[in-house]
Amino acid sequence: MSEEQKVQGETDEQTLEQNDTTEAVEPSVEETAEASAESGSEELTAQLEQAQQEIADLKEQMLRVQAEMQNVRRRAEADVEKAHKFGVEKFANEMLSVADNMERALAAAGDDDATKPLREGVEMTLSGFLAGLEKFKVEVVDPMGEAFNPELHQAMSMVESADAEPNTVIAVMQRGYTLQGRLLRPAMVMVSKGAPQIDENA
Repeated sequence: MSEEQKVQGETDEQTLEQNDTTEAVEPSVEETAEASAESGSEELTAQLEQAQQEIADLKEQMLRVQAEMQNVRRRAEADVEKAHKFGVEKFANEMLSVADNMERALAAAGDDDATKPLREGVEMTLSGFLAGLEKFKVEVVDPMGEAFNPELHQAMSMVESADAEPNTVIAVMQRGYTLQGRLLRPAMVMVSKGAPQIDENA
């Protein structure tokens, strides 16, 4: 065998070895690529799930904020409505004593001719005063002859009466007032206990 043939043979053997090495390496590269692709896919899936969770959390937070804003708006509207309805409450309470004084003046005035002009003037003044209060939804509670109502009346005493049903208002010592249907001051009243009991054994 010539020297040239020996060299050629060695070269062919090296080429075969390189091919075997390449074939052995190539599956390793493919496997690495597949593993890398799978790892990247899992990472993307995890990131997608995290993003979706964040979106859901933000939506829930936004709904809570919207609900809170609606509650704040409703409370503000209710406060404004109450301010409009009951803004004169303190003023009305102060005016009740004026009405009380005029009623006392009428009660103290006699029925004689000397006091008639004074009585008529006070009656007209009181009538106009109460009409003015009614324009602001301040209304009189005068329960004479009505059933006792603890929500509107304050019982000062209970008296036996043969002329009235039990639990009936038989006298009003001081009239009460409401503002927009809400009690400003209860009417101070005397309530009937019914007819006195008769001892049949006596």
